[in-house]
Amino acid sequence: MTILFYLGIALFLTIAFVLCSVILVQESKSMGLGASFGGDSGSSLFGTSTADVLKKFTATLAAIFMISCVVLSLWTSAMARKKPAPIPTTIEQVQE
Repeated sequence: MTILFYLGIALFLTIAFVLCSVILVQESKSMGLGASFGGDSGSSLFGTSTADVLKKFTATLAAIFMISCVVLSLWTSAMARKKPAPIPTTIEQVQE
């Protein structure tokens, strides 16, 4: 179960990195970082509708990111609840 949890965290971090990258590549009103990867949107690698494709891809990644964030949060709290009680090591702890 722990290995699956860490794989989930790795997948979450990968989604976060890809989401940040896709957001930075998108064309802004002032041609932000997207200008460094091709400049004119008319001469785009994927055609003229690249902005629409990137918007849809960003929305999908954002939804997956938020869902995985909630799932990992619930999973972490469930793992914390299942943690076994500590074994008493001193007499004072035993008497309580």
